[in-house]
Amino acid sequence: MTSDRLFVYGTLMRGFDHPMARLLAGHADFLGEATCRGRLVLVKHYPGLLLSDATSEVVHGGLFRLHVPDELLRELDMYEACGEGFAEPTEYLRKLIDVTGADGVTSKAWTYIYNWPVTDLPRIESGRFLDH
Repeated sequence: MTSDRLFVYGTLMRGFDHPMARLLAGHADFLGEATCRGRLVLVKHYPGLLLSDATSEVVHGGLFRLHVPDELLRELDMYEACGEGFAEPTEYLRKLIDVTGADGVTSKAWTYIYNWPVTDLPRIESGRFLDH
């Protein structure tokens, strides 16, 4: 299964003056705000997403539809340093997860899950990176 949608919750979100955020904005349609189940931790100046089954744990972000998914996801994989050619375990893994849009509809979207130990990392309690 695959998807042309991407859920972003950190430096790729709209409003960040970042080359990859600009690349995304230029090659994808912003579908609106969205949420997924999970927890956010602050890694350095960027967040990491940990998946959760708890309904009380929600991460807020944005949902995009990618114009040329394969190409763009390859670029983003390079940026997130995951996928082929990177030493395991990579810091992030790209996974298809359930994401709920502002309209309440849940669909599958790609996102980047944090994959390194989080023992000492502070949690972003609100689930919103912009609040930290």
